[in-house]
Amino acid sequence: MDPELAALLTELVEKVGLLRRDLQQKGDLEKYEARIARIEQKFSALAERISRTDPGLAKVLRTAWQLPARSLAFRNVAHQKKP
Repeated sequence: MDPELAALLTELVEKVGLLRRDLQQKGDLEKYEARIARIEQKFSALAERISRTDPGLAKVLRTAWQLPARSLAFRNVAHQKKP
């Protein structure tokens, strides 16, 4: 996959993951549970499809979904190390 497209997709997944985490922390996740479940189902299908051709990107995307703050922190560190 094009690296720029992969980066944009990762950022999108992080943002949705952060939203899911915020809903959970605020106690509002129950209200949107069905919608989040459908998003997670579609995301899982996308990650599975991507893993066929780019397992590394699929792993990055799964991390961005499951642990968005960690994913974002690692991306920020990598960005700061660039010359």
